[in-house]
Amino acid sequence: MIKLCEKLCREHSLTHEECVRLVRGHNPETDYFLAQQALKLRQLIFGDTVFYRGLIEISSFCKNDCKYCGLRRSNKLAPRYRLSEEEIFSGVEKAYSLNYGTVVLQGGEDAFFSPEYVERIVKEIKRRHPEIVVTLSLGEHSRDVYKLWREAGAQRYLLRHETANKEHYDFLHPKEMSQENRLRALNDIRELGYMTGCGFLVGAPGESVETIADNLMFLQSFKPDMVGIGPFIPATGTPFENESSGSIKETLFLLSVIRLLLPNVYLPATTALATLSSDGYEQGLRAGANVIMPNCSPERVLGKYTIYDGKNIS
Repeated sequence: MIKLCEKLCREHSLTHEECVRLVRGHNPETDYFLAQQALKLRQLIFGDTVFYRGLIEISSFCKNDCKYCGLRRSNKLAPRYRLSEEEIFSGVEKAYSLNYGTVVLQGGEDAFFSPEYVERIVKEIKRRHPEIVVTLSLGEHSRDVYKLWREAGAQRYLLRHETANKEHYDFLHPKEMSQENRLRALNDIRELGYMTGCGFLVGAPGESVETIADNLMFLQSFKPDMVGIGPFIPATGTPFENESSGSIKETLFLLSVIRLLLPNVYLPATTALATLSSDGYEQGLRAGANVIMPNCSPERVLGKYTIYDGKNIS
């Protein structure tokens, strides 16, 4: 197994069969080795820099009914809110005052935030602070909508692919959603010149060694600019509310593998890690991550963006 790890460190690539072997056979010894190599590689490329992105959660409404997400439209227990424009701009000012170079506007797929409304918000952010990088994470839209926002000044877009295995994707999502459309959206985003982020849930119900290998192969092929992974955490009011959370150890192992597969990638230590462990951010950074996304949302909505239970709001 160490020889396979050494090959990954040397060549920054794996075959599907090698991914399966690595995911199935990794152990504390290989995890430690991979984390050490991932940290060295991150330091070689980025030094000790940790990139901070100011997260602003603009809406907890969503038209979708994804089985794993606490914001799903049929969840009557989810607290719902929308930020006003001034609340969004206040979050931007907070991020700016803390010297965060990027703001991330994240929300459910909420029709209230029409393409034109988001366009106006992006333009105003760029008018006030031209140097701030605007990242959007607002779900699936048409190519024309992504083009509109790109031309308004948005530079990055985050859209988790969730899982690269079609059967697993169908298991996690309602019938009206399709993996084909998710991949279409990701390709549109990239072709329009956004820095593009994707990612997947670790330990989601229905996950197998093969689906994890599928995810790693997808990342190796797609070569995103950013990859967001985090352990699955169940949400009250969803079909998966009684399922077990994903493993921190498995998530850290996969962070290291992704760093070694994609040396230049921006790789967050996610809020989900910090939710399951008080030192989750630090563990993620030691495994090869180099991004943290502090929450800059208004105090009145902190804790209400309940994509899963017990979310860390720092």
